[in-house]
Amino acid sequence: MLDPEGSVEHQPASSFPKVLLIPLAMLLAIAALLLLAFSATRQKEPDFYTFKVVNIRGKLVSLEKYRGSVSLVVNVASECGYTDSHYKALQQLQRDLGPYHFNVLAFPCNQFGQQEPDTNKEIESFARKTYGASFPMFSKITVSGAGAIPAYKYLIDSTGEEPTWNFWKYLVDPNGKVVKVWDSTVSVEEIRPHVTELVRKIILKKKDEL
Repeated sequence: MLDPEGSVEHQPASSFPKVLLIPLAMLLAIAALLLLAFSATRQKEPDFYTFKVVNIRGKLVSLEKYRGSVSLVVNVASECGYTDSHYKALQQLQRDLGPYHFNVLAFPCNQFGQQEPDTNKEIESFARKTYGASFPMFSKITVSGAGAIPAYKYLIDSTGEEPTWNFWKYLVDPNGKVVKVWDSTVSVEEIRPHVTELVRKIILKKKDEL
């Protein structure tokens, strides 16, 4: 269409695209935030407390409940030459330092010498009645090789140390990272100073925060 001066009449640009600009920008911003959140979640490194395990009574539990405290993870057995000395010392450690800042986490295992042959119920009864074990206990598992549960695979991958016998001990800090590992020949009394030092740091930190 020509205007009076013979030029082409310019129609006002449609406002439809402009109406969409703000909602579109908002959608893009939201999508970007979701992508960042997803990436952060994917990139977050797992730690010992991110895993779930089955307790000795068959209930699935999250190890997240122990975050913020020190854990001594031990593959226990009821018929081993190390059984008596370790169970007594582990229970004493639990009594002295637990349960608010520290816990022994006991995982029965029958891989080594077939020295944990009983059922979960029998294992728990033995530990509670014989040694007064008050620390958390979990269902009998495999702790090494292809069949190891994910929580133990994490312990092994983190340290390069795989259990080769009963009563291997992994010391896990409040953030779920493994800081020390000891084999069966190292007594609980020998490692007590390492555990006590980590617990002391938790207590001092909490005092500073008050």
